[in-house]
Amino acid sequence: MPDYTVVNLGEVEDQAAKRGMEGIESRFARTALGLQSSGLSLFRLSPDFRLPFGHRHGVQEEVYVVLSGSARFRLEDEDVELGPLDAIRVPGSVARSMEAGPEGAELLAIGAPNTDGKDGELIHDFWG
Repeated sequence: MPDYTVVNLGEVEDQAAKRGMEGIESRFARTALGLQSSGLSLFRLSPDFRLPFGHRHGVQEEVYVVLSGSARFRLEDEDVELGPLDAIRVPGSVARSMEAGPEGAELLAIGAPNTDGKDGELIHDFWG
């Protein structure tokens, strides 16, 4: 029998709600899917919601895909506008954050290698 895992991302616990954050859903599915070498997350941002912080990684590279709506990513001091089905790759060392456009945004984030969430650095007051 083949080894596989099926998970509905909408049923993965919303970590933003768990931490009392409003305007965003963040569902980290790495553990639920049993991923060995990567990570997968679903983000839903309310219209014009901006993450109040940025982050970077030691080694984990991430790809973000806009499923619906629009988003603006700040990568260090450069802004990049993304629309439906646009994908952006961000190396681990690049500081990043995101905000939704006027209609909100739904995004998938894929990260590799799997660092078990231990190589992230939170950057407060990222937007200045």
